[in-house]
Amino acid sequence: MITLKRTNSDDDNFKKLVQLLDLYLQVCDGEEHLFYAKLNKTDSLKTVIVAYNKDEAIACGAIREYSKDSMEVKRMFVAPHQRGQGIASKILTELEIWCVELGYRKCVLETGKNQPEAIALYKKNHYKIVPNFGKYEGIENSVCFEKEL
Repeated sequence: MITLKRTNSDDDNFKKLVQLLDLYLQVCDGEEHLFYAKLNKTDSLKTVIVAYNKDEAIACGAIREYSKDSMEVKRMFVAPHQRGQGIASKILTELEIWCVELGYRKCVLETGKNQPEAIALYKKNHYKIVPNFGKYEGIENSVCFEKEL
């Protein structure tokens, strides 16, 4: 049974999952990884979800304020041996609920063109592609999304 835990970036299981995510992204992003790594700092995130299968931490996601009405989805990751079970969608839904609880009306996010599974996840969850925003403007490998909540 999959359980979701609301936590923050001090959570040791979140830190371990982010390390695995960063290793995965080094392969996906190749030479551009250093650029993206600067944008993906996890210090002081107050809104983090860690998913567990029994006692094993298997997935994570987070949100941080992007603007007065928007939260940015960050650090979405599911351990490879747990993929294909809808866990990422469960985390994303819980993050969206948390956004609404905090008074935000929209989620935004960026992912890479070399991550087709992530693109499929966001499309499946009714995110729409938008022009690249913020620090992703002009970055050819980036795909940006948003969803009104």
